Amino acid sequence: MAAGNTLTPTAYIQHHLQNLTFGYHPDHGWAMAHSAEEAAEMGFWAIHLDTMAWSIGLGVLFLWLFRKAARAATTGVPHGLQNFVEMMVEFVDNSVKETFHGKSRLIAPLSLTIFCWIFLMNLMDLVPVDLLPMLAQKIGVMFGADPAHVYFKVVPTTDVNATLGMSLSVFALIIIYSIRHKGLSGFIGELTLHPFSSSNKLFQVILIPINFILEVVTLLAKPVSLALRLFGNMYAGELIFILIAMIGLWQLPLHFSWAVFHILIVTLQAFIFMMLTIVYLSMATEEH
Repeated sequence: MAAGNTLTPTAYIQHHLQNLTFGYHPDHGWAMAHSAEEAAEMGFWAIHLDTMAWSIGLGVLFLWLFRKAARAATTGVPHGLQNFVEMMVEFVDNSVKETFHGKSRLIAPLSLTIFCWIFLMNLMDLVPVDLLPMLAQKIGVMFGADPAHVYFKVVPTTDVNATLGMSLSVFALIIIYSIRHKGLSGFIGELTLHPFSSSNKLFQVILIPINFILEVVTLLAKPVSLALRLFGNMYAGELIFILIAMIGLWQLPLHFSWAVFHILIVTLQAFIFMMLTIVYLSMATEEH
């Protein structure tokens, strides 16, 4: 799928940013979407197959690598995969100890999973943008599909559905931890009696709606900011790779230069998502 050979620049960009979507269409029933318009018309009854396949596959890869290192672990000087895994575990464990002020056996494994999983998904952004979509098109042709209608995105974190799904899972844990440590009444009190309070009961009652609106907005902003921050940075990075691929002859040095810089973004975004998760869960366990 060379840029400009069969597609206009606009169509080329749109093709690379479209997910492989399967869902229920009012006219065609359950089928693959042949365009962005059909994918949008499927609405809620649609699933991005490429996002699901890559995210689940990379999650399985993470579990397999760490399980392999754990099974082969020795008491001597670590080397190879064991050394890398121990460095990752120690790094995440120190981050949790410095940031999380409560007690939970879930936070450290959760943080390790978040960092490694998101890092692997982000890392797919360094794969040449045409490589896997071209392979998907060739496979699609073998099954009789029109190559123009075969879409394939390889970076799950450039799909807002994936980032929002992860952030909503963190949001559910925030609610669970808040109620678990403060009780239902304490959680409701936190939403209605802060940040403004008064010793006068009448003023306290008057301030409850104001406090509730402010605290609910603050609470809902956590998963939204988590999802959009990761999605926005990775989507922008992917778009730059696509624009570089359209240049033609000079794309290789530019691709390499941007990839070297993008490695920092790939790692930083995984780290930020992990740290904000730890901070939010730590705040959920604190009593005022």
